[in-house]
Amino acid sequence: MVLRDRATRLLWDMHCGRKDRKLFQKAMRLLCQVIEHTGDLTLLTDGERRYGSLVFELCSEALRTGQRGRPKKTLPKGVKVRLKNKGSQRPKRGRKRPKYQAPSPEHPDTAQPVATTAMHANHLEAFHTSLRRRCAAYRRRTNTYAKNQTRLQERLDVYWIVHNFVRVHVTTRQVPAGALGVLESAGPARHLGPHGRPHYGTQQAGL
Repeated sequence: MVLRDRATRLLWDMHCGRKDRKLFQKAMRLLCQVIEHTGDLTLLTDGERRYGSLVFELCSEALRTGQRGRPKKTLPKGVKVRLKNKGSQRPKRGRKRPKYQAPSPEHPDTAQPVATTAMHANHLEAFHTSLRRRCAAYRRRTNTYAKNQTRLQERLDVYWIVHNFVRVHVTTRQVPAGALGVLESAGPARHLGPHGRPHYGTQQAGL
């Protein structure tokens, strides 16, 4: 499970394990914290509908219109979820899903600047390819959902630190944490904290 900021290439979260509800909820709660600090978020997913449904379940708000009846629940203002349905739907019966879809009701005042050409996960697919080259444990354990989950997570944590705070990204020419404003300098970090991984709350406060 990887959550990545497209503009700065910062890895918000990177955890391994079985693709169950618990793993998805942990990642989506982090996104809800980002929403609270920024008030603006666009979640782009490539074929996996559980991301959008869990974000809606955790962050939905009642839309007060002054009319009678139960208020309709929508995503918070400024939050958008876009899904690209991949593959052919010819063998499926019934109504066909559109190729590009907003699976969750959104606030009527939310701007809609997302183009269909931007609804993809190509950056993450390229990241997974490079991760398989650099991390042998990830390459061996991916298809088996990490039988030795603890050891694999340790290596992913080290890669998370190096990617966000040490290595200069080839596209942005900056360290991702520096490009987002978490670090004062956009150059490589020379000193890391005693625990290696800083708390997410300190990162989001600077957004």
